[in-house]
Amino acid sequence: MVSFFSQMFSYDHSWATVNEGVWQKYPNPYSGHVVSVDVIDRTVDPETGIIRTERVLGCKQAAPRWVVKFLGGSEDAFVREVSFVDPRTSKTTITSVNLSLSQYMTVLEKISYEPCATNPTTQTVFKQTAEIRARMGKWKSLGDRLETWSAERFSVNAALGRQGFEHVLRALCERREQKIES
Repeated sequence: MVSFFSQMFSYDHSWATVNEGVWQKYPNPYSGHVVSVDVIDRTVDPETGIIRTERVLGCKQAAPRWVVKFLGGSEDAFVREVSFVDPRTSKTTITSVNLSLSQYMTVLEKISYEPCATNPTTQTVFKQTAEIRARMGKWKSLGDRLETWSAERFSVNAALGRQGFEHVLRALCERREQKIES
């Protein structure tokens, strides 16, 4: 079994503002589970201008204790994130996958940000998908339950992520306004 999650909405900010906010997303009061963000690599393609960034996010996972104990993990979890920012097309794409406990379950998330077709200077379209796949082999029923729980948890975290990112974008805009006033 594979579980899927998908959402799409618009932020009432330009792509440039949203893209700047992406790099300031953590920490924020709605994503306390993210405890570290480390840039592993960043390159700029000299021909296309596309910026590729690879990061590792450290998180405190909220998996049930019995799952962590049964699978031999810990509350510390790590996620690999690779992003591409294309300044020519004004599109940002981010792909992330869990590194921790990946032998038992994979969560592959894809995100994109691009200007809204009808309001390109004031709105940015956000698209997010996630594919959650348990790899429990002979314990299929356990895998199915783990996938279902993970998909539900992903949905809750996605809503918190949206609130957190809105908080970051508001703070970013407030800082800009304060600089203009002073």
